Amino acid sequence: MSLYIHVPFCSKKCPYCHFFVLPNSEESQQLYIKSILKEWKLRQPQAAGHRITSIYFGGGTPSLLPPQMIETLLQEIAKSQPIAEGCEITIEANPEQITASQLFSYHQMGINRLSFGVQSFDDRLLQTLGRTHDSHKAKKAIEITAHAGIQNISIDLMFDIPYQTLQSWETSLLQIPSLPITHLSLYNLVFEPGTVFHKKRTSLHPHLPSEEESLSMLKMATDHLPKAGLVRYEISAFALPGYASYHNMGYWTGRPFIGLGPSAFSYLQGVRSRNIASLTRYASLIDEGKIPEDFQEELTWEEKQRELLAVELRLIRGVDLLDFQSRNGPFTESLLKDVQHAEKKGWVAEKNGHLFLTEEGLLFYDSVASEISSG
Repeated sequence: MSLYIHVPFCSKKCPYCHFFVLPNSEESQQLYIKSILKEWKLRQPQAAGHRITSIYFGGGTPSLLPPQMIETLLQEIAKSQPIAEGCEITIEANPEQITASQLFSYHQMGINRLSFGVQSFDDRLLQTLGRTHDSHKAKKAIEITAHAGIQNISIDLMFDIPYQTLQSWETSLLQIPSLPITHLSLYNLVFEPGTVFHKKRTSLHPHLPSEEESLSMLKMATDHLPKAGLVRYEISAFALPGYASYHNMGYWTGRPFIGLGPSAFSYLQGVRSRNIASLTRYASLIDEGKIPEDFQEELTWEEKQRELLAVELRLIRGVDLLDFQSRNGPFTESLLKDVQHAEKKGWVAEKNGHLFLTEEGLLFYDSVASEISSG
């Protein structure tokens, strides 16, 4: 089992962010940590019989929490649940807010993976994205993390940014080989509803890279990153050998996970649920002894099988059909037809018992997933 811990605090909200975040304050932090410790106790029956194999602090900006709060939570988890040897423990951080003493504390408490929201090494584009760091701060944060003894370092990079050019994108990619990173997550900017960028989409749209430029940016990344030793192992993820994100692999292969904190999702025995996206309401429900969920969806056996297949197809290695069906049951006749239809379109192919996305399928994954998961 994995744990996802949502820390909703931010110094400011980025104009492209659609996650549940709150202004950072000491009062809110105190309410948060008190409540999340109680939530963990409430969820003990759900975790019974499982080992914790990965823990991920996401946000928001988890590194805004004082290290002692994070350590207290990790200690409480370890007291009540078996932790696997070598458990991957990740915390997300912004480059401009991380310090050497903070990193030393993380290393001492067992955090062994840092994920930085770098997004770009072009200072002009960082301003467009509303980021408060520059490329120098990003590089320095990565270097001091490695120096502090945390060797597993991931960064996020983004393309399809307004005013971004092919040259600018290549300049960012060319920074990678000189940095001590082990993992890179690649995202194309999407104007999600409810974000500032979505509200300004009419004025921003003319400044976006064209579809042809966007495709060139993706190809440029898939060409450049392997030269830095970062191998593409999932549609949007690249890693040095042995450094694929174990936590994210769980999402892609159906490992059960519990989400703690406001707005966090959980997935247990085919049931997907979400905590309420309000800190005060979340805390109030926990004080009443209730698991603070506002959404729950139980999938039918076929829905679960279809969804798991669609998600696992994100992996470049593909899906081992024999293993998948031993875990999730034989394909239904309707699912088999949909897979065959995707094969005829040239989106997926089968070789040596593995079903995998073709080059075209990688580009049109959303269409593949929609066809397979919805039937």
